[in-house]
Amino acid sequence: MFPDTTKGLKRFIVIQEINDHNFDRTVECADVPVLVEFWQPGCGGCRALMYELEKLDAECGGRLLVLKMNVQENYQIPAELEISSLPALALYINGQFERFIGGSGKKEEVLRQLPPL
Repeated sequence: MFPDTTKGLKRFIVIQEINDHNFDRTVECADVPVLVEFWQPGCGGCRALMYELEKLDAECGGRLLVLKMNVQENYQIPAELEISSLPALALYINGQFERFIGGSGKKEEVLRQLPPL
């Protein structure tokens, strides 16, 4: 038997990237609340929020779907939501836009603004 060398290692989380073409299908088919970060390369605040969302995703263990959309490559959904500043974090429940999540973007603050998971 080999020793467990993964003990104490953090799980590596990669948040799924979505686009204008698969957005509706992905969000509408989700059976859990969905958080979407709208971001762009070179945005320091976007990177900081992504780090917090990776921690949140690991903590919620399937009770929440966390996604990201690059606004430089996708225009339709950000335009429909009238996103004017980044990062932007949108909450969807039962496939429908519920509201934007505001604040500093820390994991704990985002979690407080979500429905019970």
